[in-house]
Amino acid sequence: MKTTALTQATFDTTLAATQQPILVDFWAEWCGPCKMLVPVLDQVASEQAGKAVVAKVNIEEEPELAVRFGITAIPTLIVFKGGQPVRMLRGVASKSTLTAALAEAA
Repeated sequence: MKTTALTQATFDTTLAATQQPILVDFWAEWCGPCKMLVPVLDQVASEQAGKAVVAKVNIEEEPELAVRFGITAIPTLIVFKGGQPVRMLRGVASKSTLTAALAEAA
């Protein structure tokens, strides 16, 4: 399982469609640290399949979402539970950090 791309049109409905925690990566194509996170996020998505959702928002394509969640630096990762943000992480995070954040929100 890979990560899910979210847009302004799909963001709220995707969050409302599940009771599982959702980890959303706010990123951009030109961001080196964001690219470093890709394999980590793919691993977390595979390992957490059925327990959590891992999604991505390209802030260049979806600037409204970046503004809505106060994204001032990337990568920024937000864990949502019940459609509400419950934890924010900035910068490159390890797989264990991301897994722990999702477990806390479960």
